[in-house]
Amino acid sequence: MAAICCSQLNLTTAAATTTTTTFVSSPKSHTNLRFNPSTFALPSSSSYSKSAAAAAAEPQPLFSSVRTFAPATVANLGPGFDFLGCAVDGIGDYVNLQIDPNVHPGEISISHISGAGSKLSKNPLWNCAGIAAIAVMKMLSIRSVGLSLSLEKGLPLGSGLGSSAASAAAAAVAVNELFGSPLSKSDLVIAGLESESKVSGYHADNIAPSIMGGFILIRSYDPLELMPLKFPSENNLFFVLVNPEFEAPTKKMRAALPTEITMSHHVWNSSQAGALVASVLQGDLIGFGKALSSDKIVEPRRAPLIPGMDAVKKAAIAAGAFGCTISGAGPTAVAVTDSEEKGRVIGERMVEAFMKEGNLKALTMVKQLDRVGARLVSSVPI
Repeated sequence: MAAICCSQLNLTTAAATTTTTTFVSSPKSHTNLRFNPSTFALPSSSSYSKSAAAAAAEPQPLFSSVRTFAPATVANLGPGFDFLGCAVDGIGDYVNLQIDPNVHPGEISISHISGAGSKLSKNPLWNCAGIAAIAVMKMLSIRSVGLSLSLEKGLPLGSGLGSSAASAAAAAVAVNELFGSPLSKSDLVIAGLESESKVSGYHADNIAPSIMGGFILIRSYDPLELMPLKFPSENNLFFVLVNPEFEAPTKKMRAALPTEITMSHHVWNSSQAGALVASVLQGDLIGFGKALSSDKIVEPRRAPLIPGMDAVKKAAIAAGAFGCTISGAGPTAVAVTDSEEKGRVIGERMVEAFMKEGNLKALTMVKQLDRVGARLVSSVPI
């Protein structure tokens, strides 16, 4: 198994034929991050926050091993392409990370991958969990211990549920927790973006909600500015997720997008995105579902690539869903409702439509909003 040194890794390298390469800091215009002042105040003048800078003196590990979880995410939410996303509870990826005396100090190896990730590489340079873990190790200047990581994939690849982001989020949080959590969530988002940019492009609408939980609006990418959107806790919100047996790679689905749009479509999608944000903040499920279903730019290009998707959306609405769209790049379809019981019925109709119109088997699940994000599950003190 390959072990990669965080201080010697070139994160901008497309491939690695040996276990270590020379690290070269890449000039990035996307490394500044700040939160909306109404919720968080974080610096925007350095490549990562002061909490990361404070960790430049290598911290000592507090645990010999940790186990972390990061939730699945629904990106875009209809009209919010690349700038809106949310986390969903109960499904995601787990990472087990431990200090390993068999791994050279300052290096990390991936020892095992289970679940839906059998196709994934164990080379940290080629694995989204490995890239994110290395980014955090670099922020913390880890050189005194070697680490070993195992990944449990609870999310299928190419599902539209933020599979790569969940792995990256769980790994980033695991490294941070092992050393006493010196980094903020904003630093961990930047580390996760190192991974996402290599795997599916520089977009934060999966990695940010997976790490932070809840609904997240990406206000800006340069500098990166994130705005958490608080959905009222007293309101019920259930996501009906229907995943067909069909893989839709993010890069392929992005290639289907238009390079130009009309002004009328721009105005329409902007108004729907605004309505969606307002509905989230007000806890207005009817308005939320209506806006979710109203994308005129991305969904019309991607839906024909997912067999039966148009019929699935119609079936969800007919069964009582407030709205339905493609989750991320697909092929998972997501509908919203206000009760688990209704969600089960809606899901059954959507599964039937996938089979009838797309000749695809599908699985359905009903999940709530994950308000916490990636977190420590268990730890073993040194």
